[in-house]
Amino acid sequence: MSSNFRIPITVLILCKNEEKAISDCIKSASKFDQIIVIDSDSTDNTVAMAKRHGAEVVNFIWNGHYPKKKQWALELEQIRHDWVLFLDSDERISSELSREIFDSLTNHTLQKTAAIDIPLRYFFGGKYLHWGIKMYKRSLINKKVCKFPEIEDLGVTNMWEVEGHYQPVPTRGEIRRFKNCIDHYDPDTLFDYFARHNRYSDWEAFLICNSRALEQVRMARTSQGRFFSRVPFKPILIFFYSYFLKLGIFDGRAGLDFALSRSFYYWQIELKVREIRRGRGAVDYTHGRTIL
Repeated sequence: MSSNFRIPITVLILCKNEEKAISDCIKSASKFDQIIVIDSDSTDNTVAMAKRHGAEVVNFIWNGHYPKKKQWALELEQIRHDWVLFLDSDERISSELSREIFDSLTNHTLQKTAAIDIPLRYFFGGKYLHWGIKMYKRSLINKKVCKFPEIEDLGVTNMWEVEGHYQPVPTRGEIRRFKNCIDHYDPDTLFDYFARHNRYSDWEAFLICNSRALEQVRMARTSQGRFFSRVPFKPILIFFYSYFLKLGIFDGRAGLDFALSRSFYYWQIELKVREIRRGRGAVDYTHGRTIL
């Protein structure tokens, strides 16, 4: 792959007030033909920095309905390629992943493929984690055959503009996995990390208490996600699975802290589910709302 060649894929970067992260994210995508930043009314220097690094910038204002941010971005007319790679601003495309994507395009292995699940490599506790639970995102998709489902979740407390923990669903074609990673490097503090997971746990608790929405999401998760959505004693199981079975212990203190943080996240969900079911938070199934 020559230095002047650009991989014929459009990279869509989702962000809001990410001036600490946006430059490195765009630089990691420099080998791709088109980079579009989907901003949400940032009030810091995110937009100026994105333009400075050569990205196109499109502003998104959520109206509280579907489509949400990812599906809305997929429908942009200025996208030049059928294959689209989604990135959050705190994610980086590793050089190995760029090569794997390039090779898959040039040897035509993507012809019958609708989407690619890509592993994430987390930077946590001051280091990249090489062991522990491996999470996948369906980040590389063919926009002609993939769409994010519309989940009945618009009334969830602390709802936000981006699709939750579910994946785009193909109408045809295979779903494959890549070997190489997207690097997840969040420059924000742990306060922001736990704040995001607090919001996501509201959403997850709502799903568990709304069988229709839960089934919609299960169909739009990876096989790994569907498995973990059904197991009992999840907080304990997740910790032992990540720290012992998947050898997170080899990542030292960072591996322990990450396994504990994942366990804490699922404990939050179970605690909120019990709150809803006790009646302190009432679920309005008719309108799909959670009232806490």
